[in-house]
Amino acid sequence: MTKLVEWLVGVSVVLVAWAVVSFDLLELSLPDTYREVAWPMPLYLLVSFGCYSLATVGYRVATFNDCEEAAKELQEQIKEAKEDLRKRGLKI
Repeated sequence: MTKLVEWLVGVSVVLVAWAVVSFDLLELSLPDTYREVAWPMPLYLLVSFGCYSLATVGYRVATFNDCEEAAKELQEQIKEAKEDLRKRGLKI
């Protein structure tokens, strides 16, 4: 099962549970407090997901590794390209 299918199944389960509680689709005779808590739940979940995403991106940026070997290789390629352009008559 791909990650997309896993997420879609999870979101579907949460959406169905929210609809059952919010609209009393199965006529479970739940207390009104359940409905009052369930109505803003999608907004809370969206804000929580945004906070989690922001924290994950921040952590990944903070722990990003430097690639010193790749930087040296790129600098060498830049020098070679500049020398080649000078030989061809381009002033840099």
